[in-house]
Amino acid sequence: MAIQAAAKDGFLEANGLRLHYLEWGDAAVPSIVMLHGLRSSARTWDPVAQPLSAQYRVLALDQRGRGDSDWAPHGDYTRDAFVADLEAFVTQLGLERFVLHGHSMGGANAIVYAAKHPERVRAAIIEDMGPATDPPMPGSARIGRELDATPSSFASWVEAEAHMRMLRPTLSPETLQAVVQSSLKQLPDGTVTWRYDLAGIRAARARPGGQAPSDLWPHVRNLRCPTLVLRGGMSDILSAEMPRAMSEANPYIRWVEIPYASHTVHDDNLGPYNREVARFLQELPPA
Repeated sequence: MAIQAAAKDGFLEANGLRLHYLEWGDAAVPSIVMLHGLRSSARTWDPVAQPLSAQYRVLALDQRGRGDSDWAPHGDYTRDAFVADLEAFVTQLGLERFVLHGHSMGGANAIVYAAKHPERVRAAIIEDMGPATDPPMPGSARIGRELDATPSSFASWVEAEAHMRMLRPTLSPETLQAVVQSSLKQLPDGTVTWRYDLAGIRAARARPGGQAPSDLWPHVRNLRCPTLVLRGGMSDILSAEMPRAMSEANPYIRWVEIPYASHTVHDDNLGPYNREVARFLQELPPA
């Protein structure tokens, strides 16, 4: 069964695009802004946002080219573009001090934004993302191969689910179903297609300066807020050594490894993930 979430839909205009977001909780309480990964959407945060919504206003943005947000007409999926969208999002919603929580691509965007806007970000939670290694971790090449081999559409939901199971073999049946429903949509002719700009993302990753990993080290060193890095114990994106290196480079950073989890840590081992997030938030100074 797909996870049900009591979230409200919102839309705003930013940098020429109509962006969609989900909102849980009361607008009068402290805010958490959540940024999903490369091929995901705001709905990935359902099981993370729900337990937090009793104490926080949780806002999950569909970043450009994903979910129900507009696709970038010229394929502008650079980190600068994502950060500019987040800046517009924060300004339009009137957020003054908030927690910024990002996974993968969203984690990189969160690191850059938090380093650039220390006056806004009360704390940061980074899921399985950090500076690139040399040689690169194998997950980057894996994602490239998966994108190249991804069909643009499927004849049925059954076919789409089989493809997703091949990509994400560690998911429970319930989580797999939720991921399928949030990642794809049915067209009027009955075929099932992605809720993200597959062609545009492929082109952006192949383009010099597109979505190729940039050097995050300067931004990591410039973070001035309490920061939690959550690494999946089986991740092929964030090396086992990198979170320690990040914490040694910046005393604001601490890290935890979540066992039995791949790159999508919250999908693979939700209970320990949510416990670590809750513990980190409870230890923050009052907003």
